Amino acid sequence: MARAGLCSRRDAERWIAAGRVSVNGDTLDTPAFTVGAQDRVLVDGKPLPKAEATRLFLFHKPDGLITSQKDERGRPTVFDGLPPELPRLVSVGRLDLRTEGLLLLTNDGGLSRYLELPTTGWVRTYRVLVSGAVAQEKLDRLKQGLTYQGVRYGAAEAVLETPPRTKGARQSATDRQTEQWIRISLREGKNREVRNLMEALGLRVTRLIRVSYGPFQLTGLPKGALKEVPAGLMKKKISGYFK
Repeated sequence: MARAGLCSRRDAERWIAAGRVSVNGDTLDTPAFTVGAQDRVLVDGKPLPKAEATRLFLFHKPDGLITSQKDERGRPTVFDGLPPELPRLVSVGRLDLRTEGLLLLTNDGGLSRYLELPTTGWVRTYRVLVSGAVAQEKLDRLKQGLTYQGVRYGAAEAVLETPPRTKGARQSATDRQTEQWIRISLREGKNREVRNLMEALGLRVTRLIRVSYGPFQLTGLPKGALKEVPAGLMKKKISGYFK
């Protein structure tokens, strides 16, 4: 179902649990079911569409968009402004409301899941602007991983980009805060991971931009723009999925 572009893998599990899917006339009650090429699959009483060729897109997500097909509070999503001629797309992971930068979109739910898995080994790299006292020695603590608010985070590499600059020149010396760009790379991509890691170090995130996801880079892609990855390049970069 995800491969056919109907929904995400998680949505497919929910649809099956709701009794919306049948195979050869029998309603499924579990996603743990092997479907063969000759099986007749119906979703809401309609035949499962044939899977389209896998496509992958790079999207430069602006601040203020929800990474979701719809939002219960009516906030704009990353999918609202996409060209109508595109197939149904799902995101590879998520960027939260206030996070900008590179978001991968695909019509293949299986590919989305594959690229999200830490076992795939892809590094996510972010630029993060923080406020607070920061030194490289403090950032080096992330190399061993840490536990914060009961959650264990794996190893991350973080480096200072430029010397700190003061914010608020007219403030007294004791009230001044420094702002600093940090580049951080990690593999897990847990919910709010970068923000939580910075908070664990006593730093406040004021801006967060994902600049790369595995071999794909944000460089040169304008904010709000969408660019398709050529099929040949996609299969070369993600050869493990297409074996």
